[in-house]
Amino acid sequence: MQDNALLDYDQLPPFSRIKPEHIEPAIDHILADNRQCIDALLKKNKHYTWDNTLHPLEELDDRLSHVWSPASHLHSVTDNEELRRAYNNCLPRISDYTTDMGQNEGLHKAYEQVANSEDYRRLSQAQQKIIDYALREFRLSGIALDKTSRQQFKEIQQKLSRLQTRFEENLLDATHAWKKHIIDRSLLSGLPDSVVALAAQTAKREAVEGWMFTLEFPSYTPVMKYADNTELRKEVYTAYVTRASELNPGQENWDNSGIMHEILKLRYRLARLLGFDTFAHYSLAKKMANTPQEVMDFLNDLAARAKIRAKTEFDELNHFAKSEYGVDQIYAWDVAYYSEKLREFKFRLSQEELRPYFPVPQVLDGLFGIVNQLYDLTVLPREHVDVWHPDVKFFDICDASNTLRGGFYLDLYARPHKRGGAWMDECIVRKKTLTGVQTPIAYLICNFTPPIGDDPSLLTHDEVITLFHEFGHGLHHMLTMVDYPGVAGINGVPWDAVELPSQFMENWCWERESLDLIGRHYQTGEKISNDLYEKLITGKTFQTGMQMVRQLEFAIFDFRLHLEYTDAQPVNIQQLADEVRQQVAVVIPPDFNRFQHSFSHIFAGGYAAGYYSYKWAEVLSADAFSKFEETGIFNKTTGQAFLHTILEQGGARDPMELFIEFRGRKPSIEPLLRHSGITA
Repeated sequence: MQDNALLDYDQLPPFSRIKPEHIEPAIDHILADNRQCIDALLKKNKHYTWDNTLHPLEELDDRLSHVWSPASHLHSVTDNEELRRAYNNCLPRISDYTTDMGQNEGLHKAYEQVANSEDYRRLSQAQQKIIDYALREFRLSGIALDKTSRQQFKEIQQKLSRLQTRFEENLLDATHAWKKHIIDRSLLSGLPDSVVALAAQTAKREAVEGWMFTLEFPSYTPVMKYADNTELRKEVYTAYVTRASELNPGQENWDNSGIMHEILKLRYRLARLLGFDTFAHYSLAKKMANTPQEVMDFLNDLAARAKIRAKTEFDELNHFAKSEYGVDQIYAWDVAYYSEKLREFKFRLSQEELRPYFPVPQVLDGLFGIVNQLYDLTVLPREHVDVWHPDVKFFDICDASNTLRGGFYLDLYARPHKRGGAWMDECIVRKKTLTGVQTPIAYLICNFTPPIGDDPSLLTHDEVITLFHEFGHGLHHMLTMVDYPGVAGINGVPWDAVELPSQFMENWCWERESLDLIGRHYQTGEKISNDLYEKLITGKTFQTGMQMVRQLEFAIFDFRLHLEYTDAQPVNIQQLADEVRQQVAVVIPPDFNRFQHSFSHIFAGGYAAGYYSYKWAEVLSADAFSKFEETGIFNKTTGQAFLHTILEQGGARDPMELFIEFRGRKPSIEPLLRHSGITA
């Protein structure tokens, strides 16, 4: 064990020394040792207190995270066969451990004893929340079940853990397996030079002549937006929307069809074991929303408002395609292409025109400058940090008194063996130690176009928004002042409130003052001109109705899927997707569309019966930003108020209580509608 890199570090993970063969022994060692320590704690004490029992338990949880976080992170960013095998072998062990702790009657008794004691009232609000959440988790882990039902619960959790990972791995494999090799340059008509250069770079990496396109975002998205060749767009679109489905001959091992049904069945049975009507009811036990009806009313109301505008936008797009290009019918693979043409026609602006103004070094300088003006924080690079890929950078965040508040790894570029999308995850969580405070560390991961040749990576404005979004999550994790991991940072925050800080940060991608910090031409250093800025702002609400109904389509599909699925009446997944589209969508995709097979947010991530959280939290974020619109987007007093009431509080206090403290009232939907160009 002394040679095991996962067990042999004090501060940051030694990524270059971590090997796949370290993972299983390290996890086995920690789990066994934790079990022994927990047994010893329960036997040693008869009168349980925070100090003699609950705080040591927090330490044991943090110790497990210390090992599992870097191991699971490597599975996401440097996937290979050995790493995948080790990761998957650990899943049932961790699932068993988690379930055993949740069904441990001795532990439950300890938490109940403290909760009912005089000591409880003397504890801090954060400590009380941890106890309250723990008691809720005991219930949701089946503490009240009989022995047979407990075993069923454990088996279901094990199976779900394996299936959800398999779903993600199938998607990753199917995504990376597809490639389009092009020799005929005429097929590249319409594609920006930067996209063609990336395709040439990819072909060179694959040791072939010409250009190579993939289904990774930096390759897929530009083809859909700019490729003049309709058949190329259709081919790429078809490959993308049928990933990990039954419609890919030769890839049967990656078909997620059966996995989705099995996941839904197991989630329903888990919920029923615990006394909930459906998995949707179970999901809401840890969210701000109180009932499924409340969620559905919120989504349906927003969909009804948005669809009116979306239909007008789609009618405009159809008219434009017909009048300017003689196209009688727009198919799903045409929407992004003609939308981009319409954007250029209406606003004389394309995403590619803005790209030279957003070189990554400038965007990062601007982002860090904005954080400095808002919160008096300084972000500085730290050299010589052990990382998992040469592209990865590390940064420290210090406050006005030069106190280190957090740090983060930044991994911005798409590459093989890296999961798609963008996310923030915890590396290390803040906690009080004998010598001070354990500094919180985050992983910030994106999949942008890598640098080409000697030029820096140039981002689209949409990619800038993505970066700001993930950095908002990172600030929530890193700036917490809560000293207990169970409710520090994003921990303990209801899932439908966790997107507030991330969506809130996106607003600074649109303001003149902040864009002057973010955007400078990578060759001339010039700021975005007033003319270009006006075009950007004028086009801010371009097709916001279509974008909103698209997201609502996902949210309603997800929630209804988990609300309506029962053993007696299993949901036909494709049929439900089609039904929701008829209700909400204005762009009806072709019959072969299998988007659900790649919907990893709900089948592999934490958003099951919770995808609505994006819109729920967007109401909060838009209203929170409206206070900056009233006082000034860099108003120090308002910035400090947001820092202290939202970012620093973690899950130690109720999110609605915190929002009201910051805003002075309950949230209003009006700012979201206004920002989206949708009338109330």
